[in-house]
Amino acid sequence: MLSILRERLRQGYRTSRFPKEEPRLPQRFRGMPRLAPERCPAGCKACVSACPHGAMVRDDHGLRLDLGRCLFCADCAVCPHGAVEFTNDYRLAATSREDLLLAQEGPRLARALEKRMLALFGRSLKLRQVSAAGCNACEADLNVLGTLVFDLGRFGIQFVASPRHADGIIVTGPVSENMREALLATYEAVPAPKLVIAAGACAIGGGPFRDGTEVHDGVTDLLPVDLFIPGCPPHPYTSLDGLLRLLNRR
Repeated sequence: MLSILRERLRQGYRTSRFPKEEPRLPQRFRGMPRLAPERCPAGCKACVSACPHGAMVRDDHGLRLDLGRCLFCADCAVCPHGAVEFTNDYRLAATSREDLLLAQEGPRLARALEKRMLALFGRSLKLRQVSAAGCNACEADLNVLGTLVFDLGRFGIQFVASPRHADGIIVTGPVSENMREALLATYEAVPAPKLVIAAGACAIGGGPFRDGTEVHDGVTDLLPVDLFIPGCPPHPYTSLDGLLRLLNRR
């Protein structure tokens, strides 16, 4: 027992002080992209051609990046003119699918729930996680939120085992045909009013499995989504930031 207490004192306080203090992420972390289309010569589509998943678009509206499709592989950052670069900013979550279309003016981050929903969920939010054919990367990084570093419970947010005990669902994976019925049944089992959160590129738009014959390109065409958390997978701080913004805690 004494050795345990000594080790606990040696380790000190390990829980992050987020959101009071900003997290320190490694320099190699790929966060919010930054677009500078003014550097692009007319007709250049090098970054569009380099993107393997159609996330980068250049049309009459200019240069845009769909964060819902982006896997943060940084292939587009090979632009010889420096029109695309990845920053260290972990804040990526958005309220609507349209808000994930990143343009030169910068991101439109998640907004708080309406007053009635905040009164219900602002201090206590229970979520049922549904892995709809995910690869387990998003699932693992959501699971990390329960560790002492992030301590999701201190914000009144918890993952629960039954949808009947939940206030909403958080979906990962591209939603395979085999998981479609289970996902819809889980959603129906959650008492109204309820929330739906799409976590990861697969849940938002199908990810690398997009347009596959056995997937539904994410949850957006099946259920009304209240929060989109981009990434492949989303960093735990990205997920936590999005959840806190939804609850008006950021």
